[in-house]
Amino acid sequence: MHEATEAPIVSLFDYIVIGGGTTGIPIATTLSANYSVLLLERGGSPYKDSNITNASNFGLYFFDTSPNSPAQQFTTEGVPNARARVLGGGTSINGGFYSRGEKQFNIEAKLRDEDLIQESYEWTEKVMVFEQVARNWQSTLRASLLEAGVTPDNGFTYDHLVGTKVSGTIFDENGTRHTAADLLQYANPKGLSLFLHATVNKILFKHKGRSRPRAYGVVFKDTLGKKHMAYLKGRRKDEIILSTGALGSPQLLMLSGIGPKDQLDALNIKVVLEQPFVGQGMADNPLNVLFIPSPVVVERSILVKVVGITSFGSYIEANGGTNILFANLSVYQGYTYEKGAFIYEKANGPLSKGELKIVTRNPSDNPLVTFNYLTEPEDLQKCVKGIETILKTVNSEAYSNYKLANMTDQDILDLNMKLPYNMIAHGNTSTSLEQHCKDTVRTIWHYHGGCHIGKVVDDEYKVIGVDSLRVIDGSTLLNSPGTNPQASLLMLG
Repeated sequence: MHEATEAPIVSLFDYIVIGGGTTGIPIATTLSANYSVLLLERGGSPYKDSNITNASNFGLYFFDTSPNSPAQQFTTEGVPNARARVLGGGTSINGGFYSRGEKQFNIEAKLRDEDLIQESYEWTEKVMVFEQVARNWQSTLRASLLEAGVTPDNGFTYDHLVGTKVSGTIFDENGTRHTAADLLQYANPKGLSLFLHATVNKILFKHKGRSRPRAYGVVFKDTLGKKHMAYLKGRRKDEIILSTGALGSPQLLMLSGIGPKDQLDALNIKVVLEQPFVGQGMADNPLNVLFIPSPVVVERSILVKVVGITSFGSYIEANGGTNILFANLSVYQGYTYEKGAFIYEKANGPLSKGELKIVTRNPSDNPLVTFNYLTEPEDLQKCVKGIETILKTVNSEAYSNYKLANMTDQDILDLNMKLPYNMIAHGNTSTSLEQHCKDTVRTIWHYHGGCHIGKVVDDEYKVIGVDSLRVIDGSTLLNSPGTNPQASLLMLG
């Protein structure tokens, strides 16, 4: 790893990969075996930051609003969110849960080689994935989900199966995080040049004497504001690969002149290719949480170990004895998080979609994004059924030691209306589960879309209408795979 300030002013490569995250690192690593590869990452290293590397410090980086924070904050529709700005991408700031995507994802992603899919999962898992064991409270949660009807019991597995299971994690037994950056140990050091704090301003295109534009280089800046140019060598198969995530990839395409003409014109960006689908189909899986106070201390469980995968498309997970609100004790309405658990549900899909627009020409600025949370009735009903399943779980015999005996479902719902899950103005009582879902919605950081396969990229992830440019990351996803997309994105890369 080198700082971008050390990069040559002009350089030549067979491949240029923009974005050292969940997909960009596996791509650059495998290409480096046979080609010269430049990997550009706008953030820094994950290895020296104990807030990233230690499980006990999970989430503290969300308080860091500095320009060098590994988590760049943005808010949409009253829901606080964050995007990765660090080598390793989302794997450096997420909750670590590792579970492969369902078969439907492979179909949507146009992945046809089952053996290669399996090999690619295992390639990742050898380096950065660890088995978990559900003990004490997590074991109780597992039994409670089964009693609530989230069956069968699938034991420990990485696979996405309806029922209750224990899955993997990217934190080892010592609580140390292993990110996509760890996959760089597979790389050929002679073939890979990796620069940190390298912010790509735009992709360059050749037009002269060509029937369609061809990507041939990038312009990036270091922390001193100095400009660097990196070009493809010019071989027929040379490519630029964009892997900057669901916000970054559509944003950079637009800044480079590929996108809706009205947006490009508004910012005086020269149109390379009018592409109205860039930035469209943005989605974020809605998360809804119930805090369940307990008469006894709940074993601290920062990492999710158990998941209930329902047949109706809601995934139930939980943390115990942990302050996942990252808030003062005063917000807990007289209860404490040590004596309590957060049980939450994520709606799969989702069907609700929004869009992304660029508002400045600065690639470091957040674009304007909407997700239109829970606007589609099917998404809202998944949330309602998910909340009902959580209540069944905590009312089970198996969970009885961890629930206050005199607390009704309405008491639980009303309590959770008073907790600071988002910035949406609402009342203090829960009038219906539909309204409860809308009022308490938050993110699980699984947003995707903006460069959909079949709309912006073809089945090989090549950008439609130009040459020598692909997009491979969460922006291409039609739906978020599995209970957590990181396994599928690592495999895809």
